Amino acid sequence: MTFLDKNPRIRRWISFLVGGCLNTGLTYCIYLLLSLLVNYQAAYAVAYLAGIAFSYAFNSKIVFQVERSWKGLLLYPSVYLIQYLTGAVLLQLLVEKLNLSKNLAPIAVIILLIPLSYTLSKIFIKIMHKPMHP
Repeated sequence: MTFLDKNPRIRRWISFLVGGCLNTGLTYCIYLLLSLLVNYQAAYAVAYLAGIAFSYAFNSKIVFQVERSWKGLLLYPSVYLIQYLTGAVLLQLLVEKLNLSKNLAPIAVIILLIPLSYTLSKIFIKIMHKPMHP
């Protein structure tokens, strides 16, 4: 038995952060590519939707170890609506008011939203899904 097996809360946080890093890389690349073609808010929205799909798949299977379902997949984005709205407001504030680069602002938004994202994911996934059987 390893340290992480003995400490499921730590394992969940580490898994969540790893998934978040992977998701961040994916969505940031999508954002940068799209921001060359469309307004930064539109690029953020599309990248954000791609991130939701990845997040649901990773968090349900790896982090919280529950069985995925179509119902869960369809309802998962509703939890992230709060995160999206908060992120969009923060993004605008950072770009328009604090003059942070539109290329760097999403990274700051992601970092600021980590605790909110983890808490919402945990609550939603644990309530709406059955645990995986060993």
